[in-house]
Amino acid sequence: MIDVSFQLKGSALTVVVLALVEYDPKTLAAELKEKIDQAPHFFVNSPVLISFERLERPEDCKSLLSNAGELIKICRKLDLQPLGFTAVPEVLLASVQKTGLAILPTPAERALKIPAPAKVKAAEPIVETRIETVVERIVETVIEERVVQRLSRVVTRPVRSGQQIYAEGADLIVLAQVSEGAEVLADGNIHIYGSLRGRALAGVKGDESARIFCQNLEAELVSVAGNFVLQDALPKELFKKPVQISLKGEKVVVEALVSA
Repeated sequence: MIDVSFQLKGSALTVVVLALVEYDPKTLAAELKEKIDQAPHFFVNSPVLISFERLERPEDCKSLLSNAGELIKICRKLDLQPLGFTAVPEVLLASVQKTGLAILPTPAERALKIPAPAKVKAAEPIVETRIETVVERIVETVIEERVVQRLSRVVTRPVRSGQQIYAEGADLIVLAQVSEGAEVLADGNIHIYGSLRGRALAGVKGDESARIFCQNLEAELVSVAGNFVLQDALPKELFKKPVQISLKGEKVVVEALVSA
């Protein structure tokens, strides 16, 4: 019999990162609405992480300094759901804390800090003299290199609207179509042998070498390692064609898939 009232589980969640470069409430609201209108089905009620990592001169952002809650209201008015903040500069910390949302560490801040060893107090001198023999044992460690093969998750049926398929720690292979409104995600590569009409997100845990391959590109959105492109920005000449999608720098590149 279960004697607890809850379970804690890890899960994968698609989160949009709103990385501010500069902040003016009216300008942000207008530009954000314009972007959301391009793919409303993707952004509606989408969880959002607000990042200040690229924010230029945060000390000059008077609106954020006095009321970071206004930024939250802008997001919610556009049907976005802010989860928290990251890369918060010291000057904005007090204002951000008043919103009550979480402040998440950046990858650099997650690095373990190993404390320096405490100084050992010198022992009192001992009158008795002891001779100790230290035997040094040399242990030879042999490291054997092994090729680790990444697993694949294979889906044989169409991914229908509203469904989400996630290949954790693996590549994802879909032998049918991905319908409009459906979402496929993988920590590795994504292979789609039918039409891609929904959303495909490869390298969701930051693997910048991940790629998306599909036989018929009609996607609402494609993403590699968090960098995404909406349908209106996809190359028109490659629409409904076999393509491969990769990341070069921070730019998502769509190229024709040429068979040998």
